[in-house]
Amino acid sequence: MGRNIKKALTLADVGKIYNYTTVAGSTMDKAKDFWLFTYFCNGINMKDIALLQYKNINGEFITFIRSKTENTTRKNSKAISIYLNDDAKGIIKKWGNTDQRPDNYLFPIIDKDMSAETRYARIQQFIKIVNKYIGDIATDLGLEKHVTTYTARHTFSTVLKRSGASTEFIGEALGHSNKKTTESYLDSFEQDAQKEMSKKLLGFK
Repeated sequence: MGRNIKKALTLADVGKIYNYTTVAGSTMDKAKDFWLFTYFCNGINMKDIALLQYKNINGEFITFIRSKTENTTRKNSKAISIYLNDDAKGIIKKWGNTDQRPDNYLFPIIDKDMSAETRYARIQQFIKIVNKYIGDIATDLGLEKHVTTYTARHTFSTVLKRSGASTEFIGEALGHSNKKTTESYLDSFEQDAQKEMSKKLLGFK
């Protein structure tokens, strides 16, 4: 096992975050919701969340190309399609822009009048805020792991793997261009899961 082992949460931990009570409309409430949005939506990162537009929504799905690969491997870029469950839809309804024209951003994190530098700074500030408050929530819940937006991405992939999804399917959901990258994410299997697998080997007893 490797460097990512502490990055994924158990489903029980995710449940604790999901059920954590926050003041409606508060910054902590927003941070919790956007962390959960990342988890529900294929581990989408905060920059890609900020760049989502209403035209990316097609019925119950949202489709986009990762900003990380858009400019470097445009010819090989594959769109990621995400099913929006009721919780994800609720977060969009709660925090989304009221102006739902196709070219408008889904969330009011950045706007089109900003310079590239200002957009970058605004996204970094948003990530910092989400990480601060989700960290506070994790501490209050007594979670031993350091929880950040990145944790949500690793948890998404780990939960899928534990449910029996193939590495190829998970890699496609994450938008990875090669299998090795996906495999590094799946190093985040919890140690207790390994213990359970080991117990199964003794099922004849």
